Amino acid sequence: MDPGFERMDEAVRGSGLGMRDLIAYFRTKCRGCGHHRIMHDESGACEGVMNKPCMSGCDGFVPE
Repeated sequence: MDPGFERMDEAVRGSGLGMRDLIAYFRTKCRGCGHHRIMHDESGACEGVMNKPCMSGCDGFVPE
């Protein structure tokens, strides 16, 4: 396993957040483009899905 993933696992376990909560968080859809939060990069811009770019021009995640 990648050492970065091991650190993330430790951080998640130490956060007290359950996997169900994390999954719900990342499944939240964007009001602007309709894609899930996980499809947006760290700046909020949508990267699209399944190797297809987002054509909506979404440049900031806004939850539904």
